[in-house]
Parts: sequence; C-alpha cells; structure tokens
Amino acid sequence: MTENIFCFDLDGTLTRRELLPLIANEIGLEHEFDVLTQLTVDGVISFEESLRLRFAILKHIPVKVVQDIIYNAELFDKAIDFISSNRNRCFVVTGNLDVWIKPLMQKIGCGYFSSCAQEQNGTLASLDHILKKSSAINKLRKKYTDKKIVVFGDGLNDYPMFEAADQAVAIGLTHQPSPLLIAKSNFIIYEEDALCRLLNML
Repeated sequence: MTENIFCFDLDGTLTRRELLPLIANEIGLEHEFDVLTQLTVDGVISFEESLRLRFAILKHIPVKVVQDIIYNAELFDKAIDFISSNRNRCFVVTGNLDVWIKPLMQKIGCGYFSSCAQEQNGTLASLDHILKKSSAINKLRKKYTDKKIVVFGDGLNDYPMFEAADQAVAIGLTHQPSPLLIAKSNFIIYEEDALCRLLNML
C-alpha cells in the first residue's frame, strides 16, 4: 500500500494554543493582537494583511525572545510523536515566519513550509515571502507523484491547502474549526487520540 503524505498546520493543530496570541501575551501586546485577530477572523482583513501588520508590531522584538516562546509552546505530544516516527512523509505548512519557528521545527524534525523573513542584528529586518499554503501542497504533489496528500488544519487560512489536497481533516483540538473547512473536510477531529487513530488508519 502506498503511504500518504501528511501536511499539518502548526498553530492550534500541533500546538495547544495559537502562537501569535501566545507571543502577544508574553510581551504585553494582548490588546493589539486581540483586535488584529478578530479583524482577521471576521474577514475584514486578509491573512496576508494580518501577517504584515503583525510583522510591523513585532519587528523590534528580539527574534530570540519569540523563538524561545514558540519553542516552549505546549504541543499535542501524541501527534508530534507520530510525526517524529514518520518524518519522511510528514510536513508542517504554516504562515508563521521561518526565523521564529526554526528551533521548534528542528525539535519536531520534519520538513516544513513557512513564510520567510530576514533577521539583522537580532531583530526582523524584512518580510520577504508570505506562504500560500496551496503552493506547498502543489510542490509536494510534483515530488510525490504516486502518493495522496492529506492535510490537517483549523483556520480559514488553511482553506487553500484543503482545496489542493486529496483528503482534508478539520481539526478542533483547540477551538471550533472554520465552517468552510468543515464543509471541505473528509473528517472532523476533536480529540488528540482520535487524530492519532486516524493517522494510523490513513
């Protein structure tokens, strides 16, 4: 049987909290991020616009501070164990910045796709690339031509990779997944143990 390729959103799918609000809480910018998050959830601004604004807000926060917050974020350990045991066919697909998530991704140990930024003198210098999640799925499809791609996510910004995948799983481990994702999903998961059972079945 041909093994599937698995692609996971990061925030709220593999982490027990959304990372940007977690960062905001740690550095005292809760109000700014609460407003920005709500505008994004309500569709008033796009994910790309939201990321650019968050970049501007966090530009002068030391990269190492953000890396440490993300690295120490609580994870869904059973899901991470599955990924670590199947890292040759598991990928993380996240809109977060590569310079922020690099230490965490080294700990998880699988391949990943992310937005990209430049660091200079310990802080963010420029936002060079905002990931379109469908492009990550399309790249993997070209590489793994004989395999099906299964994606896992919870937010509206995951919808493009849900459209590009062969199968999609809406994740409700931290909050109710987007209704659009639910409508596009083959499965909806609300418990970590159920996620692990499904991963071992697919």
